Amino acid sequence: MRGKSAQNLIFWIFFFASVTTYSLELHRSEIRVLNVGEELQIETLPLNSGSCYYQLKGLKHSTSYEVKISYPASLKRGNLDSGLRLNRRLLNTQKLIFRAHDNGSYGNLDSWCVLVTVEPEGVVAIPNVKERQFVTYNIVCDELLFGIPHKAWLVATAVLLCLMLAFFIPSFLPSWLLRANQTLKDVNKDT
Repeated sequence: MRGKSAQNLIFWIFFFASVTTYSLELHRSEIRVLNVGEELQIETLPLNSGSCYYQLKGLKHSTSYEVKISYPASLKRGNLDSGLRLNRRLLNTQKLIFRAHDNGSYGNLDSWCVLVTVEPEGVVAIPNVKERQFVTYNIVCDELLFGIPHKAWLVATAVLLCLMLAFFIPSFLPSWLLRANQTLKDVNKDT
């Protein structure tokens, strides 16, 4: 019986040591600040099991947000190239869309964090080349309006303005400049 209680004691010591270590690791993790609307460029994390917390600052109550991470990826091209440039650079993106609520169940808006973790996946893109030790990425948190980031609304407005101009400008041009009107007049004269 005494051996059984000694085993239980060792188990509980190991359990508390591992829980304490996990909790200390959580507190030792790097916490960076990510302000809404501000892009952090050239952030780095170790490629194998790297992780970092980003504390979100500037969140507003009942507003939708998008946290977007973009990171480079390389692919080997086929034999179709002339051989001058064998690698093609691509950009992978990951998005997280959420709505900020300050109702107490998730804590206050100043304590919201995003955890970024890195896990290698797939095969090495470039054969016979040593894999990178760190991954480089950009991260941004944007406020959304109808599912579109605020910065993109300027482009959407410009596109809408161009479409309106393309629709209304032909009505102000002289008819001889419009090929469709000229052919219609010719058809009307012949009939």
